[in-house]
Amino acid sequence: MELTRIFITGGAGFIGSRLAVELQRAGSTVVVFDSFHPQAHDDNSDTCSGLLAEGVTIVRGDVRDASALKAAIAASDPQIVYHLAAETGTGQSFDLPVRYTDVNVLGTAHLIEAIRGSAHSVQRVILAGSRSVYGEGACLGSSGRPTPAVERLAEDMANGDFAPKDKRGATLIPVATNSDCHVAPASIYASTKLMQEYMLRQGFWGKGVDVGILRLQNVYGPGQSMNNPYTGVLSIFCRQILEGRTLEIFEDGNIIRDFVLVDDVVAAFVAMGKAERMPSQILHIGQGTATSILQVAQKLLTILGHDPGRVTITGVFRPGDIRHAVADISQARAALGWTPQFDVDEGLCRLASWSRSTQLAIA
Repeated sequence: MELTRIFITGGAGFIGSRLAVELQRAGSTVVVFDSFHPQAHDDNSDTCSGLLAEGVTIVRGDVRDASALKAAIAASDPQIVYHLAAETGTGQSFDLPVRYTDVNVLGTAHLIEAIRGSAHSVQRVILAGSRSVYGEGACLGSSGRPTPAVERLAEDMANGDFAPKDKRGATLIPVATNSDCHVAPASIYASTKLMQEYMLRQGFWGKGVDVGILRLQNVYGPGQSMNNPYTGVLSIFCRQILEGRTLEIFEDGNIIRDFVLVDDVVAAFVAMGKAERMPSQILHIGQGTATSILQVAQKLLTILGHDPGRVTITGVFRPGDIRHAVADISQARAALGWTPQFDVDEGLCRLASWSRSTQLAIA
Protein backbone atom coordinates (compact mmCIF):
# COMPACT_ATOMS: atom_id res chain seq x y z
CA MET A 1 0.00 0.00 0.00
CA GLU A 2 1.29 3.46 -0.87
CA LEU A 3 1.39 5.81 2.10
CA THR A 4 -0.08 9.22 1.32
CA ARG A 5 -2.29 10.96 3.91
CA ILE A 6 -1.34 9.99 7.45
CA PHE A 7 -2.79 10.99 10.84
CA ILE A 8 -0.87 10.15 14.04
CA THR A 9 -2.35 10.53 17.52
CA GLY A 10 0.45 11.13 19.98
CA GLY A 11 2.46 12.14 16.95
CA ALA A 12 4.77 14.53 18.79
CA GLY A 13 5.85 11.88 21.29
CA PHE A 14 9.01 9.79 21.50
CA ILE A 15 7.95 7.26 18.87
CA GLY A 16 5.32 9.33 17.06
CA SER A 17 7.57 12.25 16.15
CA ARG A 18 10.14 9.94 14.57
CA LEU A 19 7.44 8.07 12.70
CA ALA A 20 5.98 11.36 11.43
CA VAL A 21 9.34 12.53 10.08
CA GLU A 22 10.06 9.16 8.46
CA LEU A 23 6.69 9.12 6.68
CA GLN A 24 6.87 12.77 5.62
CA ARG A 25 10.33 12.24 4.15
CA ALA A 26 8.98 9.24 2.23
CA GLY A 27 6.45 11.47 0.47
CA SER A 28 3.38 11.21 2.69
CA THR A 29 1.37 14.15 4.02
CA VAL A 30 1.46 13.79 7.79
CA VAL A 31 -0.70 15.40 10.47
CA VAL A 32 0.13 14.83 14.12
CA PHE A 33 -2.41 15.28 16.91
CA ASP A 34 -0.88 15.63 20.37
CA SER A 35 -1.79 17.14 23.74
CA PHE A 36 1.87 17.90 24.61
CA HIS A 37 1.28 16.74 28.17
CA PRO A 38 4.25 17.99 30.25
CA GLN A 39 4.93 14.56 31.78
CA ALA A 40 5.83 13.17 28.36
CA HIS A 41 7.26 16.38 26.86
CA ASP A 42 10.18 17.93 28.76
CA ASP A 43 10.60 20.71 26.21
CA ASN A 44 8.52 20.44 23.06
CA SER A 45 10.06 23.39 21.22
CA ASP A 46 12.74 21.29 19.52
CA THR A 47 10.23 18.58 18.62
CA CYS A 48 7.81 21.09 17.13
CA SER A 49 10.45 22.93 15.16
CA GLY A 50 11.82 19.64 13.84
CA LEU A 51 8.39 18.45 12.72
CA LEU A 52 7.52 21.77 11.12
CA ALA A 53 10.85 21.89 9.31
CA GLU A 54 10.00 18.55 7.70
CA GLY A 55 6.57 19.83 6.59
CA VAL A 56 4.56 17.91 9.19
CA THR A 57 1.32 19.60 10.29
CA ILE A 58 0.88 19.85 14.08
CA VAL A 59 -2.55 19.95 15.69
CA ARG A 60 -2.48 20.53 19.44
CA GLY A 61 -5.37 18.58 20.89
CA ASP A 62 -6.37 15.90 23.38
CA VAL A 63 -7.98 12.60 22.42
CA ARG A 64 -10.37 13.17 25.34
CA ASP A 65 -11.77 16.14 23.39
CA ALA A 66 -14.16 14.43 20.99
CA SER A 67 -15.00 17.52 18.97
CA ALA A 68 -11.36 18.54 18.47
CA LEU A 69 -10.41 15.03 17.38
CA LYS A 70 -13.37 14.79 15.01
CA ALA A 71 -12.51 18.15 13.45
CA ALA A 72 -8.87 17.16 12.98
CA ILE A 73 -9.79 13.84 11.34
CA ALA A 74 -12.29 15.56 9.04
CA ALA A 75 -9.81 18.27 8.03
CA SER A 76 -6.91 15.93 7.31
CA ASP A 77 -9.00 13.19 5.63
CA PRO A 78 -6.35 10.51 6.30
CA GLN A 79 -6.02 7.13 4.64
CA ILE A 80 -4.05 5.66 7.52
CA VAL A 81 -4.38 6.47 11.20
CA TYR A 82 -1.63 5.50 13.64
CA HIS A 83 -2.99 5.50 17.20
CA LEU A 84 -0.08 6.14 19.57
CA ALA A 85 -1.68 8.53 22.08
CA ALA A 86 -1.76 6.89 25.52
CA GLU A 87 -0.87 7.20 29.16
CA THR A 88 1.92 4.67 29.69
CA GLY A 89 2.98 4.30 33.33
CA THR A 90 2.28 0.92 34.91
CA GLY A 91 2.77 2.10 38.49
CA GLN A 92 1.11 5.48 37.97
CA SER A 93 -2.01 3.83 36.59
CA PHE A 94 -2.85 2.45 40.04
CA ASP A 95 -2.91 5.99 41.42
CA LEU A 96 -4.66 7.63 38.45
CA PRO A 97 -7.16 5.09 37.10
CA VAL A 98 -9.57 7.77 35.86
CA ARG A 99 -6.89 9.57 33.87
CA TYR A 100 -5.65 6.35 32.30
CA THR A 101 -9.17 5.22 31.43
CA ASP A 102 -10.08 8.64 30.04
CA VAL A 103 -7.08 8.85 27.73
CA ASN A 104 -6.62 5.24 26.70
CA VAL A 105 -10.19 3.95 26.61
CA LEU A 106 -12.41 7.00 26.15
CA GLY A 107 -9.85 8.58 23.81
CA THR A 108 -9.93 5.46 21.63
CA ALA A 109 -13.74 5.56 21.61
CA HIS A 110 -13.57 9.17 20.42
CA LEU A 111 -11.19 8.14 17.64
CA ILE A 112 -13.56 5.41 16.49
CA GLU A 113 -16.50 7.81 16.41
CA ALA A 114 -14.46 10.47 14.62
CA ILE A 115 -13.58 8.00 11.87
CA ARG A 116 -17.02 6.43 11.63
CA GLY A 117 -18.85 9.74 11.75
CA SER A 118 -17.02 11.48 8.94
CA ALA A 119 -17.10 10.99 5.18
CA HIS A 120 -13.71 9.44 5.60
CA SER A 121 -11.26 7.63 3.40
CA VAL A 122 -9.56 5.83 6.28
CA GLN A 123 -8.47 2.39 5.17
CA ARG A 124 -6.29 1.37 8.10
CA VAL A 125 -5.93 2.04 11.80
CA ILE A 126 -2.68 0.84 13.36
CA LEU A 127 -2.39 0.67 17.14
CA ALA A 128 0.70 0.91 19.29
CA GLY A 129 -0.22 -1.94 21.60
CA SER A 130 1.67 -3.14 24.63
CA ARG A 131 3.24 -6.39 25.67
CA SER A 132 1.92 -5.65 29.17
CA VAL A 133 -1.47 -7.17 28.25
CA TYR A 134 0.01 -10.64 28.85
CA GLY A 135 0.86 -10.12 32.50
CA GLU A 136 3.58 -12.67 33.25
CA GLY A 137 3.33 -13.96 29.69
CA ALA A 138 4.24 -17.33 28.22
CA CYS A 139 5.59 -19.94 30.63
CA LEU A 140 6.26 -23.66 30.70
CA GLY A 141 5.45 -26.02 33.53
CA SER A 142 7.70 -28.79 34.83
CA SER A 143 6.37 -31.08 32.07
CA GLY A 144 7.53 -28.62 29.41
CA ARG A 145 3.97 -27.75 28.42
CA PRO A 146 2.64 -24.17 28.16
CA THR A 147 1.13 -23.25 31.52
CA PRO A 148 -0.65 -19.97 32.40
CA ALA A 149 1.05 -17.87 35.06
CA VAL A 150 -0.92 -16.00 37.69
CA GLU A 151 -0.09 -12.58 39.08
CA ARG A 152 2.84 -12.77 41.46
CA LEU A 153 1.93 -12.55 45.15
CA ALA A 154 3.24 -9.75 47.35
CA GLU A 155 3.97 -12.21 50.17
CA ASP A 156 6.17 -14.33 47.89
CA MET A 157 8.13 -11.33 46.67
CA ALA A 158 8.53 -10.00 50.20
CA ASN A 159 10.32 -13.28 50.95
CA GLY A 160 12.60 -12.88 47.94
CA ASP A 161 10.72 -15.33 45.73
CA PHE A 162 10.18 -13.47 42.45
CA ALA A 163 9.57 -16.38 40.07
CA PRO A 164 6.29 -16.64 38.12
CA LYS A 165 3.98 -19.41 39.31
CA ASP A 166 0.90 -21.28 38.21
CA LYS A 167 -2.41 -21.23 40.08
CA ARG A 168 -1.23 -24.07 42.34
CA GLY A 169 1.92 -22.20 43.32
CA ALA A 170 4.35 -24.25 41.25
CA THR A 171 7.30 -22.35 39.79
CA LEU A 172 7.20 -21.85 36.01
CA ILE A 173 9.85 -21.34 33.34
CA PRO A 174 9.29 -18.10 31.33
CA VAL A 175 9.72 -18.24 27.54
CA ALA A 176 9.31 -15.81 24.65
CA THR A 177 5.73 -14.63 24.17
CA ASN A 178 3.73 -14.58 20.95
CA SER A 179 0.08 -13.91 20.18
CA ASP A 180 -0.91 -17.49 21.04
CA CYS A 181 -0.34 -16.65 24.71
CA HIS A 182 -3.46 -15.85 26.73
CA VAL A 183 -3.85 -12.26 27.92
CA ALA A 184 -3.86 -11.51 31.65
CA PRO A 185 -3.22 -7.79 32.29
CA ALA A 186 -1.79 -7.16 35.75
CA SER A 187 -2.19 -3.38 35.93
CA ILE A 188 -4.77 -0.74 35.12
CA TYR A 189 -2.48 0.50 32.35
CA ALA A 190 -2.31 -2.97 30.80
CA SER A 191 -6.09 -3.38 31.06
CA THR A 192 -6.66 -0.09 29.23
CA LYS A 193 -4.23 -1.08 26.48
CA LEU A 194 -6.05 -4.37 25.99
CA MET A 195 -9.36 -2.51 25.87
CA GLN A 196 -7.97 -0.33 23.07
CA GLU A 197 -7.34 -3.48 21.02
CA TYR A 198 -10.83 -4.85 21.61
CA MET A 199 -12.52 -1.55 20.81
CA LEU A 200 -10.64 -0.95 17.58
CA ARG A 201 -11.24 -4.48 16.34
CA GLN A 202 -14.95 -4.21 17.14
CA GLY A 203 -15.47 -0.56 16.22
CA PHE A 204 -15.36 -0.65 12.42
CA TRP A 205 -17.66 -3.53 11.58
CA GLY A 206 -19.06 -2.99 8.11
CA LYS A 207 -16.91 0.10 7.48
CA GLY A 208 -14.08 -1.46 5.48
CA VAL A 209 -11.41 -0.25 7.90
CA ASP A 210 -8.59 -2.71 8.60
CA VAL A 211 -7.09 -2.71 12.08
CA GLY A 212 -3.50 -3.72 12.81
CA ILE A 213 -1.88 -4.12 16.21
CA LEU A 214 1.79 -4.05 17.13
CA ARG A 215 2.47 -5.06 20.73
CA LEU A 216 5.65 -3.25 21.68
CA GLN A 217 8.31 -4.36 24.13
CA ASN A 218 10.52 -1.85 26.02
CA VAL A 219 11.24 0.91 23.51
CA TYR A 220 14.26 3.12 24.17
CA GLY A 221 16.66 5.43 22.40
CA PRO A 222 17.91 8.99 21.92
CA GLY A 223 15.21 11.57 22.61
CA GLN A 224 13.42 9.59 25.31
CA SER A 225 12.51 11.62 28.37
CA MET A 226 15.18 11.52 31.05
CA ASN A 227 12.79 12.95 33.63
CA ASN A 228 9.54 10.98 33.26
CA PRO A 229 9.68 8.40 36.08
CA TYR A 230 6.95 6.26 34.53
CA THR A 231 8.55 5.38 31.22
CA GLY A 232 12.02 4.63 29.95
CA VAL A 233 14.10 2.98 32.68
CA LEU A 234 17.21 3.22 30.49
CA SER A 235 17.02 6.98 30.00
CA ILE A 236 16.46 7.38 33.74
CA PHE A 237 19.51 5.22 34.42
CA CYS A 238 21.58 7.42 32.06
CA ARG A 239 20.56 10.57 33.90
CA GLN A 240 21.34 9.04 37.29
CA ILE A 241 24.73 7.79 36.12
CA LEU A 242 25.66 11.21 34.74
CA GLU A 243 24.58 12.77 38.03
CA GLY A 244 26.98 10.46 39.87
CA ARG A 245 24.27 8.46 41.60
CA THR A 246 24.26 4.77 42.46
CA LEU A 247 21.65 2.84 40.48
CA GLU A 248 18.97 1.14 42.53
CA ILE A 249 17.84 -2.14 40.99
CA PHE A 250 14.48 -3.64 41.94
CA GLU A 251 13.84 -7.20 43.10
CA ASP A 252 17.01 -9.29 42.78
CA GLY A 253 18.23 -7.58 39.59
CA ASN A 254 17.10 -10.43 37.37
CA ILE A 255 13.93 -8.85 35.98
CA ILE A 256 14.10 -9.66 32.27
CA ARG A 257 13.17 -7.21 29.53
CA ASP A 258 13.35 -7.08 25.75
CA PHE A 259 14.82 -3.69 24.84
CA VAL A 260 14.18 -2.50 21.28
CA LEU A 261 15.63 0.68 19.77
CA VAL A 262 13.09 3.29 18.66
CA ASP A 263 14.48 3.24 15.10
CA ASP A 264 13.49 -0.41 14.74
CA VAL A 265 10.03 0.30 16.15
CA VAL A 266 9.47 3.11 13.66
CA ALA A 267 10.54 0.79 10.85
CA ALA A 268 7.92 -1.73 12.00
CA PHE A 269 5.16 0.89 11.96
CA VAL A 270 6.16 2.01 8.47
CA ALA A 271 6.18 -1.60 7.25
CA MET A 272 2.73 -2.15 8.78
CA GLY A 273 1.35 0.83 6.89
CA LYS A 274 2.90 -0.27 3.59
CA ALA A 275 1.97 -3.95 3.82
CA GLU A 276 -0.09 -5.11 0.86
CA ARG A 277 -2.52 -6.73 3.28
CA MET A 278 -3.00 -5.88 6.93
CA PRO A 279 -1.77 -8.84 8.99
CA SER A 280 -4.71 -10.50 10.73
CA GLN A 281 -2.59 -11.62 13.67
CA ILE A 282 -1.22 -9.36 16.39
CA LEU A 283 2.51 -8.82 15.88
CA HIS A 284 5.22 -8.48 18.50
CA ILE A 285 7.93 -5.87 18.14
CA GLY A 286 11.08 -6.30 20.18
CA GLN A 287 14.70 -7.26 19.85
CA GLY A 288 13.78 -10.84 20.71
CA THR A 289 16.64 -10.89 23.21
CA ALA A 290 16.46 -11.31 26.98
CA THR A 291 18.43 -8.77 29.04
CA SER A 292 18.24 -8.41 32.81
CA ILE A 293 17.84 -5.00 34.39
CA LEU A 294 21.10 -5.57 36.27
CA GLN A 295 22.94 -6.41 33.03
CA VAL A 296 21.69 -3.34 31.21
CA ALA A 297 22.51 -1.08 34.18
CA GLN A 298 26.07 -2.40 34.25
CA LYS A 299 26.43 -1.99 30.48
CA LEU A 300 25.35 1.65 30.69
CA LEU A 301 27.71 2.34 33.59
CA THR A 302 30.61 0.90 31.59
CA ILE A 303 29.72 2.78 28.38
CA LEU A 304 29.51 6.06 30.31
CA GLY A 305 32.89 5.44 31.93
CA HIS A 306 31.76 4.51 35.44
CA ASP A 307 32.28 1.54 37.73
CA PRO A 308 29.82 -1.19 36.67
CA GLY A 309 29.56 -2.20 40.30
CA ARG A 310 27.89 1.09 41.24
CA VAL A 311 24.52 -0.56 41.74
CA THR A 312 22.41 -1.53 44.72
CA ILE A 313 20.09 -4.53 44.59
CA THR A 314 17.18 -3.29 46.68
CA GLY A 315 14.71 -6.18 46.76
CA VAL A 316 11.96 -3.59 46.24
CA PHE A 317 9.01 -4.76 44.15
CA ARG A 318 5.98 -2.99 42.70
CA PRO A 319 2.40 -4.05 41.94
CA GLY A 320 1.81 -4.80 38.29
CA ASP A 321 5.47 -5.38 37.46
CA ILE A 322 6.22 -8.58 35.61
CA ARG A 323 9.24 -10.82 35.88
CA HIS A 324 10.02 -11.81 32.31
CA ALA A 325 9.15 -10.06 29.04
CA VAL A 326 10.71 -11.22 25.78
CA ALA A 327 8.99 -11.21 22.39
CA ASP A 328 8.75 -13.97 19.84
CA ILE A 329 9.19 -11.76 16.77
CA SER A 330 8.94 -14.51 14.16
CA GLN A 331 5.40 -13.50 13.11
CA ALA A 332 6.49 -9.90 12.50
CA ARG A 333 9.37 -11.16 10.36
CA ALA A 334 7.05 -13.36 8.31
CA ALA A 335 4.20 -10.85 7.91
CA LEU A 336 6.17 -7.64 7.38
CA GLY A 337 9.63 -8.71 6.31
CA TRP A 338 10.75 -6.71 9.36
CA THR A 339 13.68 -7.53 11.57
CA PRO A 340 15.49 -5.37 14.15
CA GLN A 341 18.66 -3.79 12.80
CA PHE A 342 20.26 -2.74 16.08
CA ASP A 343 21.38 -5.02 18.89
CA VAL A 344 21.23 -3.94 22.52
CA ASP A 345 24.90 -2.98 22.75
CA GLU A 346 24.76 -0.64 19.75
CA GLY A 347 21.47 0.84 20.92
CA LEU A 348 22.83 1.51 24.40
CA CYS A 349 25.87 3.26 22.93
CA ARG A 350 23.55 5.54 20.93
CA LEU A 351 21.42 6.27 23.98
CA ALA A 352 24.44 6.93 26.19
CA SER A 353 26.05 9.28 23.67
CA TRP A 354 22.83 11.27 23.31
CA SER A 355 22.30 11.35 27.08
CA ARG A 356 25.81 12.66 27.69
CA SER A 357 25.44 15.44 25.11
CA THR A 358 22.00 16.37 26.44
CA GLN A 359 23.24 16.53 30.02
CA LEU A 360 26.20 18.70 28.98
CA ALA A 361 23.86 21.06 27.11
CA ILE A 362 21.68 21.42 30.22
CA ALA A 363 24.69 22.05 32.43
